[in-house]
Amino acid sequence: FPENQIFTGVQYHSSSALLRISASPALLRMGTPYPNPITPTKTRIGWIGIGVMGAAMASRLISAGYFLTIFARNPSKSLPLQSQGAHLANSPFEVAQSSDVVFTMVGHPSDVRSVVLDTKGILSGLNPNSVTVDMTTSHPDLAKEIFTAARAKNCWAVDAPVSGGDIGARDGKLAIFAAGDVGVVNWLQPLFEIMGKATYMGEAGCGQTCKIANQITIGANLIGISEGFVFAEQAGLDVKQFMEAIRGGAAGSKSVGVVWGEDD
Repeated sequence: FPENQIFTGVQYHSSSALLRISASPALLRMGTPYPNPITPTKTRIGWIGIGVMGAAMASRLISAGYFLTIFARNPSKSLPLQSQGAHLANSPFEVAQSSDVVFTMVGHPSDVRSVVLDTKGILSGLNPNSVTVDMTTSHPDLAKEIFTAARAKNCWAVDAPVSGGDIGARDGKLAIFAAGDVGVVNWLQPLFEIMGKATYMGEAGCGQTCKIANQITIGANLIGISEGFVFAEQAGLDVKQFMEAIRGGAAGSKSVGVVWGEDD
């Protein structure tokens, strides 16, 4: 736990072998927001969105020594993360109040808008110089709107959608397309490095724009690969032999392996 916490109550649960500690209101005002260095002992992390990818990403942060406050619309889904030591909050507002950096990894842009911008959303509870990082595949215009709203509250916002799927999330090998203030993105690198490799893409919204371009590229690759396989089969080639042959040449790619089910 952060070394500067002020504890007001301790409760031991033998069934989960976890020490549950309740913190005083003074703790909620402590932390290391931007630009103080990020460290596992002092930087408080919030996480909203614990689906297949979000849960794996949050788990990696806990394993790296960070204390997480999480929110889940379905609290039962949070039990695995709670068993690792995460604290379950009652709302996005509560998560923001007790965090220096709040990550969101939710389903749709409408979910992002609700979780971040609603009256009891992240920005309503975020402390000055704290940061909200949206890793959802969302919309560039919404990312810009959130950035502007965050700056109006003397906070920061980063749009950082990812590519790599559930396996990349589990293994910490995600491609992260980060955008916003370059100083804030650089400051977040210790956290991004736990989840994958972050590339700075430019001003607010550019991360989401990069994700759209990424999906166009993937789609074009998959169409080409599929057409190649169909042609090879109809022409009488052994498709497996064809695949093995092209993987070593210019047509070889990660997408070829994924389509064939042999690469993660």
